[in-house]
Amino acid sequence: MGDVPDPRAARGGRRPGRPVPREEVGVSARAGRLTYAVLAVFTVVSLFPLVWTAIAASSGSGRLARTPPPFWFGGELWKNLSVAWTDADMGLALVNTTIVAGTIAAGTVLFSTLAGFAFAKLRFGGRNLLLLLVIGTMTVPPQLSVVPLFMLVAEVSWTDRLQAVVLPGLVSGFGVFFMRQYLVRALPTELIEAARVDGAGGLRVVWHVVFPVARPAMAVLAMLTFVMAWNDFFWPIIALTQSNPTVQVALTSLGRGYIPDQSVVMAGALLGTLPLLLVFVVFGRQIVGGIMQGAVKG
Repeated sequence: MGDVPDPRAARGGRRPGRPVPREEVGVSARAGRLTYAVLAVFTVVSLFPLVWTAIAASSGSGRLARTPPPFWFGGELWKNLSVAWTDADMGLALVNTTIVAGTIAAGTVLFSTLAGFAFAKLRFGGRNLLLLLVIGTMTVPPQLSVVPLFMLVAEVSWTDRLQAVVLPGLVSGFGVFFMRQYLVRALPTELIEAARVDGAGGLRVVWHVVFPVARPAMAVLAMLTFVMAWNDFFWPIIALTQSNPTVQVALTSLGRGYIPDQSVVMAGALLGTLPLLLVFVVFGRQIVGGIMQGAVKG
């Protein structure tokens, strides 16, 4: 007689009568009340600075100086927004910051993906040494490069021009290292070899193989870079003036004076924050979807 199959083996080694966990049959476990409570606390803590900025922007300077401070909205929001918009030239600042942040994010994603692919999958002399040098740039404080960078910008007559802020930020050591770490695991070498066997050149491999695989990481890097470029203050305040400002440079004009009106300053900060919120609202689903897609592929 032939061998009789073990019923426990047919069940994956589980003893008969033992219940199958929900995770093994594709049913996700429901979150408990404690999970929702923790998430609610984190949500409130995360939203409090934004809500407080809106409350301060809607209050007058006298109401904002009270002790304790107000914890509900006032009636001067539109007035303060109008003053901040006019005094800080926020229209020009928002346009400039959108150009700067968008260009830096696009350039960083493109160049970091290409460099990350080279460090992850290509073989060339000095690769490890070059990677260490790229990582080493992240340990250098940006303040050390301000003087030679400003001398270079002044030499080419780029002072008070947006390219003086854009070009130094088109490549970042963090972006190269981030994309390299992602592509090492997410991009199989066999996939590249198969594309080359089919006659694909270097550009076609990058366009049809590397970019589709790296799309989730590119979305995350673009989001992080855009936010960092939007909030950058140190180099733009040196390279630009109030006649051609970014948002962070424009906000400095609202805090000047012997006794600055903090409600107007908060209104300007609210105006500078709203575009970022709009970006997250519009592209948040695509960004999260790309991250989840990359997690499933990994």
